[in-house]
Amino acid sequence: MTSDTSLMKFVLIGGLPVVLSALQTVHAAPPELARFSAMPAGQSISGWTAFRPAPKAGDTDYSLVRDDNRTVLKASAKASMSGVIHPVRVDIREFPLLRWRWKVAGTVKSADMMTRQGDDYAARVYVMFDYPPDKLSFGTRTRLKIAESVYGQKIPTAALNYVWDNRYPVGTIQANAYTDRARMIVMQSGAARTGQWITETRDLAADFRAAFGDDPPDIVGVALATDTDNTGETATAWYGDIEFLPRTALEAR
Repeated sequence: MTSDTSLMKFVLIGGLPVVLSALQTVHAAPPELARFSAMPAGQSISGWTAFRPAPKAGDTDYSLVRDDNRTVLKASAKASMSGVIHPVRVDIREFPLLRWRWKVAGTVKSADMMTRQGDDYAARVYVMFDYPPDKLSFGTRTRLKIAESVYGQKIPTAALNYVWDNRYPVGTIQANAYTDRARMIVMQSGAARTGQWITETRDLAADFRAAFGDDPPDIVGVALATDTDNTGETATAWYGDIEFLPRTALEAR
């Protein structure tokens, strides 16, 4: 990746572009993300906004399709990088769990999360947090200010990236190759479960503490992305509905 797109990658990984003033207020009931299953296949995607963090890369194609007897979001990437984002403000003390379904056709074979050149994934689920800027180092605050001045958007200050990786073990937590304000968490790895719908449930509060060593602040957005702009490969993924849940939902399982 050329240097002029590195800052954009920082914007993406360090927290996707979200206009924080437009975020919803904290919910007393479980916060709602627009459900793909409630949308007609072949129609426009409601409630989710496209973002294009790497202007020199092509766009990943996102569409609503029928799969597993319901409407889901299909992502098709070919040397491309774009995604969809849903602003939502969530009190993590009330709703610390995130549950979603996903499926991939295959992994990005030459990807390597330890390098910028290999920072591609067949599927990612991003969760962005409103981490207090005064807790960040001077250097990190400076980079955030530069990014915000360049792109004219507020940038969340911490993010967890749940990924379907190609090589590293499930459970790996690793700082992103572009910024330590984003941590990659490997949920699935390799090709053994490709072509299968997988349901994931994560304790976001516990993951944030494990990744950043601090108590988590409010959540300010969720995004999905399938990207292959660094490796130049192709990848296809499907995403089902995503929901926030109270801790009792995990205890009831």
